[in-house]
Amino acid sequence: MRKFISVVCLSPLLSIAQLLHPSNSNAFLQNEVAKIYITMNPQDFNTMVGDSLGSSHDFLAQFIYESTVVIDTVSPVGIRLRGNTSLQSAKKSFKIDFNEYQPGFKWYDLKSLNLNGEHNDVSIMRSRTCQEMLRWSGLPAARTSYVEVYINGEYKGLYINVEHLDDQYIEARFNNDDTGNLYKAKWGADMTFQGASQAPYQALYELKTNEALNDFSGLVHLIDVLNNSSNAEFPCAIQEVLDVDLWLNSLAFQILVGQWDGYTYNKNNYYLYQRPSDGKFVFLEYDLDNTFGIDWSGIDWQFRNVYTWSPNNASRPLYTRMMQVPYFKDRFSFYLQQHINTYFTPGYMVPIWEATQALISPSALADTYNGLDYGFSDQNFLDAITDAWGNHVSTSLNTYITQRSAFATNQLVYDGLTNPCSVGITEQQAEPVHWITRVDLMGRVLHEIPTNQVFIEISNTGQSRKRIVIP
Repeated sequence: MRKFISVVCLSPLLSIAQLLHPSNSNAFLQNEVAKIYITMNPQDFNTMVGDSLGSSHDFLAQFIYESTVVIDTVSPVGIRLRGNTSLQSAKKSFKIDFNEYQPGFKWYDLKSLNLNGEHNDVSIMRSRTCQEMLRWSGLPAARTSYVEVYINGEYKGLYINVEHLDDQYIEARFNNDDTGNLYKAKWGADMTFQGASQAPYQALYELKTNEALNDFSGLVHLIDVLNNSSNAEFPCAIQEVLDVDLWLNSLAFQILVGQWDGYTYNKNNYYLYQRPSDGKFVFLEYDLDNTFGIDWSGIDWQFRNVYTWSPNNASRPLYTRMMQVPYFKDRFSFYLQQHINTYFTPGYMVPIWEATQALISPSALADTYNGLDYGFSDQNFLDAITDAWGNHVSTSLNTYITQRSAFATNQLVYDGLTNPCSVGITEQQAEPVHWITRVDLMGRVLHEIPTNQVFIEISNTGQSRKRIVIP
């Protein structure tokens, strides 16, 4: 008889029962570094990388994707630079738009790709690690893979291929619930109330779906409830307009990995999606390279208090009001504990980082662009798991996760409090749990139950759990 051992059973994410994570297609290969060849007019390339006015323009190009599995050619495509501060970097990041010259075209159900140079991360693993951790946490996450990028025959280096957050991303994750408004926050979007008019919010948020309707009323209502509900009304009122459980789960992840460039610290780098089925908003993370000890402010993020994360005297109502409600603070603590008990440990992550580094080393060591911005050497890359590079890379991956998990554990207080509202996070279980999908730790679908190997099961209600089967 085979024995099933539950390594950990994750708490039901009942309010996001329809949340899915699409399997990795040939566009996101996990066991090899694919090659992307871009061919474009050389003068267009020089304009794109050398003229600030040209950085946001999509230039015509040919796209070839080559791996051991498939060789695809798409022509024409649009290519432009992407990012904010990275626009000034020597190692540029690029966006490939399959729709720019072929409206409606999709490559493996993708309208575009983000090719991120990760110019400030000596390990080239922080951003991708965070997306994997989001997925392990049962949170919306972008699919990622590593690729070598060539433009007009020149090797531009090792890149992370990151799924773009757009309507296609929503469609792939919110089954039959994908027609709502998606808002991208610009820097400064701290979610404070700006009045009943929609205009002030249009300056801080960009509507990415249903653009023709230009409707910000739902977002205004969310921010109104968040800021103006009385203390007595707030715990129940916010649960009517926000997927609170998902937000607290995401917040716990954000604070553990040291994502200071997100909403809670830097009022930046997030999306909000309003589900049509219940009108509730979902918080979506993105742009996760400034994590695991990347620092530009002289702060030791691994030692920052998990319950007082945002800057002093800064308005972050989505964080501060939540922390003022004992049940929400306790639920946040539950997710902190859950993440630390599952994947957020050096014992779990270091072998994964070592395997990833072995996979990408030939491509990274051939990358002559990786050292142009900060002087990263090949040896710095090879040492990145265990040794801090210094300056803005203030800790190594191993040091950060070791210190952060220990510090958070020492601070953590979880009491198992009950939701004060009659219908809320913990009361919504309606259908029986059936474990319908199995994937390995890299996200690959398993068609048979493996033995002596940790794998993840996903249920019909959106739960996930890690298991191992011992014969």
